[in-house]
Amino acid sequence: MDKVRVAAAQFGVGTDLQENLATCLRVIDEAAQHGPDLLVLPEFCNHLAWYDSPARAYEVSLELDGAWLAAIGAKAKERGFYVKICVTVRRAKGLATVSNLLYGPAGALLGVTDKQTLMGNENNFFTRAQTHGPILDLPTGRVGMYACADGLLMETSRLLAVRGAQILLNSLNSFALDEASLHIPARAAENRCFVVAACKVGPLLPPEMMEMVAQRMKISSTWLHGAGESQIVAPDGTVLAIAPRTGEAIIYADIDPAQADDKRRPDGTDVFKNRRPALYQPIAQEPSERHYKPGAARVQVACYQPQARGEAAIEECAEAVKEAAAEGAQLVVLPELFCFGTDERFRGRQRPERSIVAENVLSIALARVPHCVVVTSLPRSDETGKWYNVGVLVTRDGIVFEQPQLHRSQRHAKWCKGLGDKLHTFDLPFGRLAIMVGDDTLYPESFRLAALQDVEIVAAPMHTMEKWELATGLPERAAENRLSIVAASRQTPHGGSSIVTITEDFTLWAEWKNRPFDGNINYPLVTRATENGLLRGEIYPACAGNRLVSQKTDVVDGRPWWLCGPLVAENLKPGRVEVVS
Repeated sequence: MDKVRVAAAQFGVGTDLQENLATCLRVIDEAAQHGPDLLVLPEFCNHLAWYDSPARAYEVSLELDGAWLAAIGAKAKERGFYVKICVTVRRAKGLATVSNLLYGPAGALLGVTDKQTLMGNENNFFTRAQTHGPILDLPTGRVGMYACADGLLMETSRLLAVRGAQILLNSLNSFALDEASLHIPARAAENRCFVVAACKVGPLLPPEMMEMVAQRMKISSTWLHGAGESQIVAPDGTVLAIAPRTGEAIIYADIDPAQADDKRRPDGTDVFKNRRPALYQPIAQEPSERHYKPGAARVQVACYQPQARGEAAIEECAEAVKEAAAEGAQLVVLPELFCFGTDERFRGRQRPERSIVAENVLSIALARVPHCVVVTSLPRSDETGKWYNVGVLVTRDGIVFEQPQLHRSQRHAKWCKGLGDKLHTFDLPFGRLAIMVGDDTLYPESFRLAALQDVEIVAAPMHTMEKWELATGLPERAAENRLSIVAASRQTPHGGSSIVTITEDFTLWAEWKNRPFDGNINYPLVTRATENGLLRGEIYPACAGNRLVSQKTDVVDGRPWWLCGPLVAENLKPGRVEVVS
């Protein structure tokens, strides 16, 4: 397939439907000067997303076969390229949806995808999607559509990717700066798809409402403007083009959609073939009543990046554990297989001697600091001689909890033949813990399973291989699941260890206690290692109790669980779920 040119346009709209239509048509004309094959426009293009009543929201919504949208189709035909627009649409029984529409170069409406996650006040006026949107098999590539808050949760974009989409089209109506810095690029990298995202600029409310709403939301009215920074992101998380923070803009990039069909990591691991749908079943189940018991308000933690390898790393890490514990750390995480090489082979049915030594040495290091525990991974075998990469929780009494790796990794293929059958949890005095071993951190489903079990802390002995893992991967996992992550990796060209923690200040329309609102709603606090040695930090487990990002929008239980069948389906192939040519 030849390269195609994709584009995104950012602009603002008001409350006059005809003026807004004129703006959309003008922007399409301006975008045509760049020769795009496909153009994405923002969310709520027909009217500002603020209404006096449900009746008013319905009144300003559009008929799919009405004149307003017919004009968009005609303009797409005139200019000869695909146009994706997001508007509110009238449905039966006086209901309305926030809907993504794609018009083709012949002017026809090719596909409609309703929004699955409504943000805050939108829940008072619109209904959520009840069916999957199509994967549109176009000459420009296989395309899937979503909108704004759909990108705050992993499910919507993941559903499109596992069904074969190569290009994800996202329309936004957001004032959050963490859309561009976190959520948009994370969706590209975790799914290894292109993302074309268009956000609003200008006031997101009628001017006369700005101060009143800002006071109610307890933020400055200066933040109630579209966040801009529309962007086009490659499957590896690289931002190919980005618009300014403010002002109208059109960005474009030439892409090869076929690049999104390669789901392999640098070591050859195919992260889609190695998904474990059978393990993900709880994601597709209706949320049940939550019985959450909060952990500690704050906990001192540490990661250690050893310089030595092999047996020498054991004593080095033991000394580091003593140092961290003496400074008050209650949890220390070491890289996966910290005292082994990635190419080592193991034989027989017993743990290798070095594993036993590592366990004993770490236990001795913890003997005088009973408040501290260590997490790492070690090779273990079962009674049949099958080897596993197993996350272990070590106390002064030895190993008290084990979590086998859940997803295959090509770099361990020579020896690691076994996988775990479930994500387990362990209750520590300061919070509920899960261990993510190695490549398990790459799969958004893994962390969602942890959140569904009220995990507050994920300890991740891993090996960093790609830039996006630390830049957006771990922060996104913490943000969308409302948990803290302590991840240890040996230092690599792409980084090493990270401590990522959520904060109390999170919910819109509520008082922020620890910091003023700075435009970031859900970006966690991140501490990254830059060299070998101890990385120290603090996490806040009890903040996992709050998952409401806004009124009626829960980032975990608000997932579109009734649409998650493809996430848990075995052997799903592109075309198994509706594909429209």
